[in-house]
Amino acid sequence: MILSDLSIKRPVFATVVSLLLITFGVVCFTMLPVRELPDITPPTVMIYTGYDGASAEVIESKITNVIEDQLGGIEGVRFIESTSRNGTSRINIEFSPDRDMETAANDVREAMSRVIWRLPDEAESPIVWKNDGSGETILNISLQSDTLSLIELTDYAERTLQDRLSLVDGVSSVDVMGAREYVMRIELDAEAMAARQITTSDVRSALRRDNVELPAGEMTDTLRTLPVRVNRDYNTINDFRRLLIRQDGSSKIYLEDIASIRTEAKEIETLAKANGRNVLSLGIVPLSQANPLEVIQNVKDEVEAFTPFLPEGTYMTTTRDSSIYIQSAIDEVYATLGMTIALVILVLYIFLGNARATLIPAVTVPVSLISAFIVIHLLGYSINLLTLLALVLAIGLVVDDAIVVLENIHQHLERGEPPLVAAWKGAREVSFAVIATTVVLVMTFVPIVFMEGSVGRLFSEYAMTLVGAVVFSSLIALTLSPMMSSQLLKLNVKPSKASQLIEKTHQRLTNLYRNALSQLLIFRWAGLVLLLASLGITALLYPMIPQTFTPSEDRGEFIVIVKGPEGANFDSMEESMLKLESKLLPHLGQGVLKYLFVRSPGWGGNSGSNSGILIGTLEDWDDRNVSAAEVMGQVRQLMAGIPNVRAIPVMRSTIGGRSEAPIQYVLGGGSFDQLVEWADIIAEKARENPGLRDVDIDFNQNQPQLEITIDRDRAQELGVSAEEIGATLETMLGGVTDTTFMERGEEYDVFLRAKEEAFTSALDLASLYVRSHTTGSLIRLDNLVTVEEVGKAAMLKHYNRNRAITISASLEGNYSIGEALAYLDQQVVDLLPPEAIVNYKGESLDYRSNQSAIFFVFAMAMLVVYLVLAAQFESFVHPLIVMLTVPLGISGALFGLYISGETLNIFSQLAMIMLIGLSAKNGILIVEFINQLRDQGMAFDEAVLEASALRLRPILMTALTTVVGAIPLLLATGAGSEFRFSIGVVVFAGVTVSSLLTLFVVPSMYALVARKTTSPDHVSRKLQELMNS
Repeated sequence: MILSDLSIKRPVFATVVSLLLITFGVVCFTMLPVRELPDITPPTVMIYTGYDGASAEVIESKITNVIEDQLGGIEGVRFIESTSRNGTSRINIEFSPDRDMETAANDVREAMSRVIWRLPDEAESPIVWKNDGSGETILNISLQSDTLSLIELTDYAERTLQDRLSLVDGVSSVDVMGAREYVMRIELDAEAMAARQITTSDVRSALRRDNVELPAGEMTDTLRTLPVRVNRDYNTINDFRRLLIRQDGSSKIYLEDIASIRTEAKEIETLAKANGRNVLSLGIVPLSQANPLEVIQNVKDEVEAFTPFLPEGTYMTTTRDSSIYIQSAIDEVYATLGMTIALVILVLYIFLGNARATLIPAVTVPVSLISAFIVIHLLGYSINLLTLLALVLAIGLVVDDAIVVLENIHQHLERGEPPLVAAWKGAREVSFAVIATTVVLVMTFVPIVFMEGSVGRLFSEYAMTLVGAVVFSSLIALTLSPMMSSQLLKLNVKPSKASQLIEKTHQRLTNLYRNALSQLLIFRWAGLVLLLASLGITALLYPMIPQTFTPSEDRGEFIVIVKGPEGANFDSMEESMLKLESKLLPHLGQGVLKYLFVRSPGWGGNSGSNSGILIGTLEDWDDRNVSAAEVMGQVRQLMAGIPNVRAIPVMRSTIGGRSEAPIQYVLGGGSFDQLVEWADIIAEKARENPGLRDVDIDFNQNQPQLEITIDRDRAQELGVSAEEIGATLETMLGGVTDTTFMERGEEYDVFLRAKEEAFTSALDLASLYVRSHTTGSLIRLDNLVTVEEVGKAAMLKHYNRNRAITISASLEGNYSIGEALAYLDQQVVDLLPPEAIVNYKGESLDYRSNQSAIFFVFAMAMLVVYLVLAAQFESFVHPLIVMLTVPLGISGALFGLYISGETLNIFSQLAMIMLIGLSAKNGILIVEFINQLRDQGMAFDEAVLEASALRLRPILMTALTTVVGAIPLLLATGAGSEFRFSIGVVVFAGVTVSSLLTLFVVPSMYALVARKTTSPDHVSRKLQELMNS
């Protein structure tokens, strides 16, 4: 029994099915998590290896190269990126998103177990860990106090707040910026030490020897057991002053004889300012797979819980909250969803002119959308911008099924049939068309599920949400719609004046269309001419439309990446950051800039002391009349001319959330000297391109540093080890923490180093001494080493196991990432030798990876839809005619993108894939009805003309509802409007052009190529005739 028959005969059954779907849908909706986008964070494993005293070159050859050689055979690696610095090797391995994090980490650990014996004995054991944190903060909370000093505030934050917030579900770490840590500082006097024959080893040994707190066992008697503990004797400044360093007979040398001792704040190494005020900033870094909205809300709840218990005069304020954009964008999509439903129902009422008839799709559309939440929940998806946007676009699709059924039932009512009979016959006639269009739409999106990488993972949720809504709409169109039609529609109802006007307009339009089509069918090649013209427009427009990975989006904030010269210390960076801040502070609270947060160093694995970041939070979208892009242009002008730093304004990318320039162009393949030469050539050409700005190279060979070379023969002869020399330099110049002290029940570091003012040049190293292990005498350090100031690279980078230098750049105006990469690729071909290797990172890599994937998915969708239609029509000719509608839609979409100035990005490309189904469904309606009329014995030419005229109304209704449904996307404002507009342009223009041209191209092409084709039931009828005979 056909499903529509059962529903008409058993109306309670059809009602219960829909009520169950609504119930389960609402329950699933309440259980779904809410986030900005599907989780596409790829599994990333890091390897850290320390090798004290080794230069970047030694680290590269002895550590990094050895480890990278072993990583080459691991499955699922997307790329390997490494940085070799003085004393450390850091390797990042990013895997494909479908790779399990635990399995990937275990594979890396197994590889490390096979290579560890090849590393230098002096090197530390490599540390392998999973990158569970995104590295970037999603929430910044400033802590200020009117009663506590910054030292006391830091102590309170680190011992109370940091630990408490770190335990919040989904938090990876809490980054404390602007901290002033309490320490005891022991500043050694090199001259006093030399006069008393004391070395740094003597001081460090005394500290480790005497300032200890050790368990000393236990004592037991007949009644109890008492633990024995040796207390430490050194907790105050006076205690440390009387620390005995050495005793020669009656002569004693104390620490106060060779050092000054005081307690104070540790040297400032971080800067944090909010709206021009120094603050203690708590930056919340989420776990890579955590839901940012939930994490931020959980942290806010925790902050609210302990706020009443803050010290008197201490308060906390939020200076940056990335959830504002996410929640605003989701709210905008919800508003778009409601507006679209209202507009579609209004259009249906205008077309139908009957409140009862309009009530049917007004009920079936929400039921279909609510039912889609069942699919979202069962597949483990979330409510996010893409799944909600899929529901917005699904409105035009789900209403189509109801329209097709309702319109055909209406045709039978006009013939005088009772509503029950009209519903039964009308639903039966279009069941095949409804199922066929549903299968086509489903098959259109199925290939998206097979897309690899982060984009495939991202759009799988979008595709499956649409599939779920379309499948349920087909079910409801064949159950609830015919049942409601049989119960609600009336025979011989006097039409209203509006209905009469609409009906007269429809009749005139049908007559005009019938006459125009009859003339076109005389010139059967006219349809082919229209088709070829659309293909020509497509070929002409495609190269003229800029191509990007994602549209430039106003996320309500801008970011300024600040880079100082190699070797710049914190003091010089602080001075530069304050100059940059002073340029923006006058604009604070003037209607555009709401918050300004400044920090140094910046964030991320490669941020050193010469880095910083400014984050400007803008007023809400409705409260300002300029976009973030316009603000960034003004910021760029304000930042120009600040000496000693490069300030690069960027916008966080929509996908991946990166805060970096969109162009990340990697050159590899040669020595670093060769790579520098190549990079300079390409960077110079990039600077000549007016479409590129802020061109930068991530390699500097000239970081000033003192290179100390040990005369190993002489050192060995005098009994001095390289370890002793290195430890002396580390203590006096860098500082060490070998012990701690207790105060107010808390433990703090004791920091040991020389007075900074005592060592300002290489000549000052002459005041340092080391002890001979053979004679016990002191030897001046400059007798054992030579010191030379050189310029060398601070870090040596690899990409995919090749030495690499990255050229980064921002885009000017409407210059696209596709144009930029094509330009750079051409420069490499023209100017560099064949051995130069080109790679991409960041958004550039995503764009390149997505290019081939989208073309593959589009081709697969076309092929799958064609084959499915061939199976349904039992013909290879009929589906070919239907598929000719797709180029019509694509040409319209490209025309829409061109005149609107929009780019061809992943969102507009996704909408074009959707156009395959949207364009084909109208062709299916026409071809299917032509076949039905031919089966009833109507002449070929008459069947083509009559079927096309009969299908005019449902085609126009479905097209108009889809187009009207896209209007809210075109009018989108506020958070996330850019990607909604990209999809809206393609759907609006593509469906409009496709629907209008389909009415002429499909009938004329059918008449041209399908004259000798037969019905899908032809073989069955022939077999039945033979069996009967």
